[in-house]
Amino acid sequence: MKLNIKDKFNKDLPSDPIFENSRRQVRNACFSFVTPKKPSKPSLIHVSSEMIETLGFEEFAKTPNFLEVFSGVKVLPNTNPYAMCYGGHQFGNWAGQLGDGRAINLAEIENKDKSWALQLKGAGETPYSRNADGLAVLRSSIREYLCSEAMFHLGVPTTRALSLSLSGDEVLRDVMYDGNPANEKGAIVARVAPSFIRFGNFEILAAQRDDKTLKTLMDFTIKHHYPHLGKPSKGTYLRFFKEVCLRSMDMVIHWQRVGFVHGVMNTDNMSILGLTIDYGPYGWLEDYNLDWTPNTTDSAHKRYRFGTQPQIVLWNLLQLANAIYPLIEDAGLLQDILNEYQEEVQEAYLEMMKSKLGLFDKEEDDRKLIEDLEEVLELSETDMTIFFRLLADFKGEAEKALEAVKDAFYNPDEIKGKIEAKWKIWFSQYAVRLEKESKSVAERSKHMNSVNPKYVLRNYMAQLAIDAAEDGDYSIIDELFTMLKKPYDEQKTYQKWFARRPDWARHKVGCSMLSCSS
Repeated sequence: MKLNIKDKFNKDLPSDPIFENSRRQVRNACFSFVTPKKPSKPSLIHVSSEMIETLGFEEFAKTPNFLEVFSGVKVLPNTNPYAMCYGGHQFGNWAGQLGDGRAINLAEIENKDKSWALQLKGAGETPYSRNADGLAVLRSSIREYLCSEAMFHLGVPTTRALSLSLSGDEVLRDVMYDGNPANEKGAIVARVAPSFIRFGNFEILAAQRDDKTLKTLMDFTIKHHYPHLGKPSKGTYLRFFKEVCLRSMDMVIHWQRVGFVHGVMNTDNMSILGLTIDYGPYGWLEDYNLDWTPNTTDSAHKRYRFGTQPQIVLWNLLQLANAIYPLIEDAGLLQDILNEYQEEVQEAYLEMMKSKLGLFDKEEDDRKLIEDLEEVLELSETDMTIFFRLLADFKGEAEKALEAVKDAFYNPDEIKGKIEAKWKIWFSQYAVRLEKESKSVAERSKHMNSVNPKYVLRNYMAQLAIDAAEDGDYSIIDELFTMLKKPYDEQKTYQKWFARRPDWARHKVGCSMLSCSS
């Protein structure tokens, strides 16, 4: 089968003139050519039939070439795989050159008037691998594969996943960075996105004072991903920055809506298209804790905790503004856009939370009602997903409210005294507010169930899939993958997954503690 390959990134942008696959600093280039490492005995674990159809790969997926290409054994004809060069701020500090250390871009294809970049994660070292091997393990690959598709069906902007394969090789990893490395099964995820360009692609060029390549990359990005903004000019660049701000804000508000915590919001993990990218030490809130982060590396300072994610996006946007400043040379205009973000994100958050509460009409006290709810949610361990899902069944009878949401409490015995009193006060206020709504109870409930998912990929669920897969059982991967395609539906078949985190997962590695090791 002939694929509709339309490579642009590695044809229109300057490449690294050195072809040797050795660690090095790359200048005046956006990428380096590199070939995937051939796995010893690749095997296919799972494929997304939806992405097969989206890409037009129905016939290709039936051939042996499919596994060979998406495990790194073969390169597609007339293509030149490459690794991107980018930098980034990691945990608030400039880290210099980073780049695709374990991701290799295979090609760009077009199908049904849409362009898709195909990428392998875990396919071997590149010039940007630093001291690492460029490989990935089954554990992290399952998490990425499941999560990217789950996020898409939750309505969250995201990169996608096409396939999950075993390499047949073992990979040495120190999971908790405690000096106890062990061999794990190697794996490869085939990732798909309109583009994998990040904030860091611009940052590295600005840091190198390479304004020429910076402008080339900017014009390329606008031409292929923001063509509606017009031909290159300072005004176009400003409109580009504004739209990146809006897309990034939309992404992070969706994160807050579903309780997703990225865990490592470095600028090199920020997509220029406002997509969730690089699923590493992520997690979903279980108890509603604004200070929670799933990343062990971030456990001391909690920079990337749930409650600060909208503000971290702002900080990251500031770094992008600094990077593209040489093309605009007006700090005031860039700052104006950042100021607008600060105002708009507050309003967007308010509207999102009102949506979760089934509030459609405008009332002056809505912000206070939401602040009070967040305060009472944190008084005891309360499951975010379960609470908001059960709230759709609230009929306005405040005296029955706690009984209606009791399954969301990890320790029901704590809901007494002052805590119980505060909950009753809030539900009374909520009941009064609902009386002012023009929508019917049925309409409100239906809407709430369309924005408050019943099923999310909790860490313990992913870990169960990982544990089974390590023993060669991929049934839980398939079960979760299928269930998470319809996260807002009742799906009684999967009712067992609509449950609080089990006690065994409270402190288990992979459930409560995650590192960047993959």
